[in-house]
Amino acid sequence: MPLFEFQCEACSCNTELLVGRAEKPACPKCGSKKMEKLMSAAAGRVSSGSALSMASSCPPPEAGPCSPHCCRLPMG
Repeated sequence: MPLFEFQCEACSCNTELLVGRAEKPACPKCGSKKMEKLMSAAAGRVSSGSALSMASSCPPPEAGPCSPHCCRLPMG
């Protein structure tokens, strides 16, 4: 079952629920069936046994980052 984000129209509670596509969930806080499905950010998946490779144009690690947007710089 997919995970969806909902907001209750009765009490404004936001929650994530595992529901089938045709299922109408109830609010876990107030029990209302007036739940609005929200748009959520897409998630990606990286298989657990493989590492993401650095770009082939990057210099060796001891040379420092290749640009201000280098893939080796921490994101934040």
